[in-house]
Amino acid sequence: MSRTTEMVLGILGGLFGFGGAFFALFMGAVDESFNGTSEISGLGTSAFVFSILAIIGGILVKFKPKAGGWLMLVSGVAILISISLFGVVPALFLIAAGLMGIIRKEKKQTEAAA
Repeated sequence: MSRTTEMVLGILGGLFGFGGAFFALFMGAVDESFNGTSEISGLGTSAFVFSILAIIGGILVKFKPKAGGWLMLVSGVAILISISLFGVVPALFLIAAGLMGIIRKEKKQTEAAA
């Protein structure tokens, strides 16, 4: 069965997660320059790592749907926790793709007798 939908949603969610992570890293650097310390940089870094895992899950869902689905689901929740508002769009994509990868059943191939 083709898992193209899950793969595309996972990769798009990972790419949007990169965007949110870079924005959080930028805001953390600005905050750090004004205040001296910032927790936002660490959260942006964790979102960056989970975005990488989301893209790996998006690719893996073609070969091992359950493992790829769990990777995307965990990455979506972790990105949402890490960068909250900046992670809403990637979390929506990743959670939907993760649930599709976990729940969706394989169709059985029936051969037509000629």
